[in-house]
Amino acid sequence: MNFTSFIATVLALSIFQLVVESKIYKKCDLAKTLERNEISRTFVSTWVCIAQAESNFDTSKKQSFPNLSSSFGILQINSKDWCREGRKGGRCNAKCEDFLNDDINDDIRCAKLIAMRDGFKAWKGFEKKCKAPNPLPDVSMC
Repeated sequence: MNFTSFIATVLALSIFQLVVESKIYKKCDLAKTLERNEISRTFVSTWVCIAQAESNFDTSKKQSFPNLSSSFGILQINSKDWCREGRKGGRCNAKCEDFLNDDINDDIRCAKLIAMRDGFKAWKGFEKKCKAPNPLPDVSMC
């Protein structure tokens, strides 16, 4: 195998790995995952709304901002305070890139810390789409 073929194979495998590790959640799947992570049933619809508003349920979403911070994952956890790119750190002691895979247990753990400290207002999506008088998603049948 020549060098060009080797590089092409490595790139293809890397892209495949990214595709396999990310997930776009369905509303009810997310609601069940939130409940398994001890999110009170009272707030599940709020968290589902935040995930929809912030990432459209996409675990691989990354958004960069002019202040040189970025937000990561289904709940768009920001690198300014809560995680560090390339290494563990921030208030959640987490590597930001770990929020980009389909395992959202760590995302939820960190989001709970954010909500305890700053409330739901920490998410712009909550303020725009999930705060009254906006209706929350119905997860009662999940």
